[in-house]
Amino acid sequence: MFDLPIRRVMERKKFITTAPDTPVSQAARLMAAKDTGAVLVVEGDQLIGIFTERDVVFRVIAPGLSPKETLLREVMTSHPKTLDPTQSYGHALVIMQENGFRHVPVVENGHAIGIISSRNAMDPDLEEFVADQRRREHYR
Repeated sequence: MFDLPIRRVMERKKFITTAPDTPVSQAARLMAAKDTGAVLVVEGDQLIGIFTERDVVFRVIAPGLSPKETLLREVMTSHPKTLDPTQSYGHALVIMQENGFRHVPVVENGHAIGIISSRNAMDPDLEEFVADQRRREHYR
């Protein structure tokens, strides 16, 4: 699992992009609709930032900002670290752990193509566990 290239592990279905002038409240609704913890902020086709569920709490709610009036450009992480889809998922986990974040944009040829999350580490293992458990129950 940890040797797999990021391309095979990253979330494409939950991959959300939005403009920097998007209000936080709208970004939060997008994240809720896709059940994801981050949105990539793009201008044109260039990644300029990332906004996460933790940013909602620490950069918007805690300081008392209005989610309806605050724009992503004001509270996003500008120029986030990115990863190439050919790098290993293990490398991505190390980057996330060393830097204290749980989401990293995946960029290829200058364009955001997905997002990798520390949560991805559990998904395949959890799916295998559930499948094994179902097989055991079936044969009882």
